[in-house]
Amino acid sequence: MEKPIPLNLIQQFEKVFIDEKSWDSAVAERIRTYFPVDKIERVVQEPFVGRGPELSPEEFDRSKKNIFVTTFNGQFFKRCPGATQKKTLTCCNYYVLNLGSQCNMNCSYCYLQSYLNSPVMKIFSNIDQALSELEEMASQHAHLPYRVGTGEVIDSLSMDEITLYSRQLVNFFKKYPKWSLEFKTKSDKVDQFLDLGPAQNVMVSWSINPPYIIQSEEHGTARFEERLAAAEKCVKSGFSLAFHIDPMIWHPEWKENYAFLIDEISRRFTPEQVKVISVGALRFQPEQRHMMRQRFGMKSLVTSAEMFPSEGGKYRYDASLRHEMFQFVLKKFRDHNPAWNLFLCMETPETWLNSFEQTPMQVPGLHDYFRPLPKIKSENSDLASAVKI
Repeated sequence: MEKPIPLNLIQQFEKVFIDEKSWDSAVAERIRTYFPVDKIERVVQEPFVGRGPELSPEEFDRSKKNIFVTTFNGQFFKRCPGATQKKTLTCCNYYVLNLGSQCNMNCSYCYLQSYLNSPVMKIFSNIDQALSELEEMASQHAHLPYRVGTGEVIDSLSMDEITLYSRQLVNFFKKYPKWSLEFKTKSDKVDQFLDLGPAQNVMVSWSINPPYIIQSEEHGTARFEERLAAAEKCVKSGFSLAFHIDPMIWHPEWKENYAFLIDEISRRFTPEQVKVISVGALRFQPEQRHMMRQRFGMKSLVTSAEMFPSEGGKYRYDASLRHEMFQFVLKKFRDHNPAWNLFLCMETPETWLNSFEQTPMQVPGLHDYFRPLPKIKSENSDLASAVKI
């Protein structure tokens, strides 16, 4: 029996606008079944038109409270943006499948603050097209280790109790065991697909920080214990895991707090259950700092951080501090068990060599992540109309 949309999720939103082209889609029918009638409006264009080219802080806040169900007319399946910055970043051959945009959670450091210019949260109703694109690639390259994630511009699972897209994706990837699917989330929303397990090539991953950082910077997200409890459910149902300690955020007690995080992961899970752990440090585009300060003030650990321009134009911590943080995490995990499989996310080749003393291709267990794969067809995506590429 299909699970209803939880009331607490429905209450997060002021309005759901449904494009008339999506009115009879499965996700729209599900919304019309469970949302109050006065929260639903049928429209012929994107709501809140007539705004300027950039979202104000108030408009960005509003975009988290209003949903627009519409079709996506571009290419769903594409490379991670890191692949376009190979001169300054080491790319792990990740591919993304965007089934919506914007997030109903509210992290102070969220890069969507400098990335999105859409005034509403979008749910794309034409998932069948996305699955067709995957099918086309799988028909040619089912034997290669493609890694696909759904959490680039929307949390993979925080809205999944509305869409149930996870169920269709799990069933698709079970047909192609060489491929892997990653749901990346800061929620604990996993119950809606656990009955489809086991599926070892479906990886449920958590962006994770110590409780202190979750409390101070990751507003509206699942708590530390809730995330790990959800991960334990996934293991029991036959799914694999990943954790992303990203972004690491410096604060006076950072060593004690990140040590606690690493101890808890190592106590509750084994390297066999967790396919990979990625590590990254706080970073953001220059234009994001003003938005963050307006939305979160100067008491945030993010807005008050000492940051410096770096490769690719982003602001980052000083290279020596990043090295110290990465070395600390690497050593702490390896003290527990040398088999933990770690890599750096969105970092330079120089940082890799300084922190790991190896390139990614020389690190055991990472070869399939970083070796070149055949390119997908050229992208002609209109996501740029909703996202600043």
